[in-house]
Amino acid sequence: MTTPLVKDRIYRSPQALIGGVLLLAIVGWLGIDALLRGHGHTPWLALAALILLVPLVVAFTLRPAVFAGEDRLRVRNPFRVITLPWGEIAALRSGYSNEVIVKSGAKYQLWAIPVSLRSRKKAARRQTRAESDARGGRTAAAGRVFGGLREPDGASGPLRAESDKIMDDLRQLLERRGEAESAQGGITVRWAYEVAAPAIVGAVLLVILLAIG
Repeated sequence: MTTPLVKDRIYRSPQALIGGVLLLAIVGWLGIDALLRGHGHTPWLALAALILLVPLVVAFTLRPAVFAGEDRLRVRNPFRVITLPWGEIAALRSGYSNEVIVKSGAKYQLWAIPVSLRSRKKAARRQTRAESDARGGRTAAAGRVFGGLREPDGASGPLRAESDKIMDDLRQLLERRGEAESAQGGITVRWAYEVAAPAIVGAVLLVILLAIG
């Protein structure tokens, strides 16, 4: 068996995971309480709200992930899964959001790697402070992580926000694997009906219940 040249990597947002678990706990607690103690249409309204909200919370918090493998990048967004061979990717762009741009010109947002402007500002401040320390003859401690910021081992590069560092890693993978024969092929996009369908059912049921009073 041939050993993969690139070990598969999975990128997710820890903040989104924590927020999703907390939201599910709150929605579940309120919904179950209304189901058990509600009167009249209240239990049905609570049930419809649960069917609507739970898939949406999962879709936007727990579901997003980016899987970077030897031959392709798989992007799992709230309602779609996009599989992109490295050979079809033109660029990975970071601005107010992180995006992958394919050679056809289409763009796909990386929901699992959100941009934090606050982390970028913190990184810039720490970088300025480190440069000032270096000029004064002091060296910063290497290899530390500061709440969403990653400091490089040694003084070989600037301090970067964590999401920007991840995008740098993906760009290196693209540079190394973009021309590989096994990394060519077509782009596939699959809609996540298992997430969208329950939310639509819940929304329709909620509208009907509210309409009939």
